[in-house]
Amino acid sequence: MVARLVIAAPASGHGKTTVATGLLAAFAARGLRVAPFKVGPDYIDPGYHALAAGRPGRNLDPVLVGEDRIGPLFAHGAAGADIAIVEGVMGLFDGRTGWGEFGSTAHVARLLAAPVVLVVDATAQARSIAAVVHGFRSFGDGIHIAGVILNRVGSDRHEQILRDACAEVGTPVLGVLRRHDAVAAPSRHLGLVPVVERAAEATASVEALAALVTASVDLDAVHAVASGAMPLGAAAWSPSTMDPVAGRPVVAVAGGPAFSFSYAETVELLTAAGAEVSIVDPLHAERLPPGTRALVVGGGFPEVYSEQLAANTALRDDVVRLVKAGGPVAAECAGLLWLCRSLDGRPMCGILDAEAAMTPSLTLGYRDAVAVADSVLAPAGTRVTGHEFHRTRVTPPAGATPAWAWQPGTRDGFVQGPVHASYLHLHWAGAPAIAYRLVAACA
Repeated sequence: MVARLVIAAPASGHGKTTVATGLLAAFAARGLRVAPFKVGPDYIDPGYHALAAGRPGRNLDPVLVGEDRIGPLFAHGAAGADIAIVEGVMGLFDGRTGWGEFGSTAHVARLLAAPVVLVVDATAQARSIAAVVHGFRSFGDGIHIAGVILNRVGSDRHEQILRDACAEVGTPVLGVLRRHDAVAAPSRHLGLVPVVERAAEATASVEALAALVTASVDLDAVHAVASGAMPLGAAAWSPSTMDPVAGRPVVAVAGGPAFSFSYAETVELLTAAGAEVSIVDPLHAERLPPGTRALVVGGGFPEVYSEQLAANTALRDDVVRLVKAGGPVAAECAGLLWLCRSLDGRPMCGILDAEAAMTPSLTLGYRDAVAVADSVLAPAGTRVTGHEFHRTRVTPPAGATPAWAWQPGTRDGFVQGPVHASYLHLHWAGAPAIAYRLVAACA
């Protein structure tokens, strides 16, 4: 039994991340063990959550892992915690396009039997906020909105009008943040700048959020809401699905500012499969870790660091040697770009006969994909659901043997010897055999 609540909003931009991160930091400052979660495929917000809570930020995405794994993954991530804070995605009822509520914040709240606190941007609103709150409380079955936190409130008078309106519909106001209270966090083409790229500034931002929420939110009331959650009854997920591969092969996992997109469960699954995981920062490391037998390169921002990546010829040459020796390489999105001949005209690893470049358009969405051929990740015909999120293009978009296919007739990525590279982000907890197959391929 873990006290838990979900932070939701009517839409994006109402202040969910501000409130969720501030609550995590504020409760941690009180000495509570806090477990942070994020609904959906977001990589950046969990980094701020982790900084605030002092433990890994984790994602809960029914689309990527299946709704039957949400409770177990939550129990795994919340083990030993006093309270768990789950930050929602978009608006409360916004799910996967065309799938209704599936994958939404409301869907996850229902799966966790967790109360919801609604964060509402009150800019230019008065009594009409009662209609907004009443509408969200009455729409959808099995969702308990236990209170609201009002954001961007203009004055004492404005606050009183809003409180009176919420009282009319029987909804407690758990906190009020003023317009001038915003804590700045820099953004760029894919959202907030990740924590790993601005550690000192991010730490200061999280501390400021903790002070803001402590001063503006009734923490005791919020804790009481979280403590009112019913028992979940889900057994904790385990990354151990089969006997580990013998020999403890070293699997290098790219990290650092250029490759910061990774789910916490990826390393846990690799370790459980028998690997000795070693993190490598391609901006600074001149060689792969000693004894490296395989390499995993996830998402991130290589386009921001293309000059430094191009200058690190020693590491790029080492990756080429690993591939020539048959070492498995799994690359997605940012990793795909790094394996190309070039990125925005700067030389990359040159393992794939393709060029990568930034574009003004955003490619975003879930993809139901099927493996085109046998690879180090999956047998041909394996079906997965992944997520695309980038402002780049690769020419050609697929090799002679593509990695994945999805409708309408799309081919994506490259299966080339021991290399599997594509734009598709996968949450390996949704297909845990991937980790075991990769580690087994080291032999």
